[in-house]
Amino acid sequence: MPLASSAADTSRAQLIADTALALLAERGLRGLTHRAVDEAAGLPPGSTSNRARTRLALLEAAVRRLAVREAEVLSLPGMPDPVDGPEALAQVIGRALHRSLTGQRELLVARYELALEASRRPELRAAYDAAGRGFREMLVAMMTAAGSTAPERHALSLLAWCEGLMFSCAAGSYHAEVPGPAELGEGAAELLRGMLGR
Repeated sequence: MPLASSAADTSRAQLIADTALALLAERGLRGLTHRAVDEAAGLPPGSTSNRARTRLALLEAAVRRLAVREAEVLSLPGMPDPVDGPEALAQVIGRALHRSLTGQRELLVARYELALEASRRPELRAAYDAAGRGFREMLVAMMTAAGSTAPERHALSLLAWCEGLMFSCAAGSYHAEVPGPAELGEGAAELLRGMLGR
């Protein structure tokens, strides 16, 4: 019985966090309240506040869930193995960007809302940075495997390129013109060739 209860708790926590992310994308930070999460998730009144007592706790739950869901984009079957070289890494990047932009745009918009709020709230900044650390470490490892002589610097450049492209296509002037995975992969390949000298 305790296992069933634990699974139900996990399921409810995920539902609350997923609903918070959806509300952030749809309504922005002002539209994210405990009551709004209860209503949108179809939960009894007070359910969200029982799980996340404060607004900060709700935002932190959203940040943690965002990291899990974004990691799933990179771990889906069919991804090339980035250790097979720069061209394979470029394909991974192209496919991951395309999946984010076509199937996870809501998550991107929610992430921008959370990132801006983290820039104003140091206590949320800590949670946001902790959630993102795994992605940074993964990029550094990928650049190392691709033969980078400066993996930290190259990971930053690659991340900045990816972030800029995602913002432009999710919320910026290219929002109606999302490139295909091959085009995104070629853009990544051009960047990688410049960094890796190949």
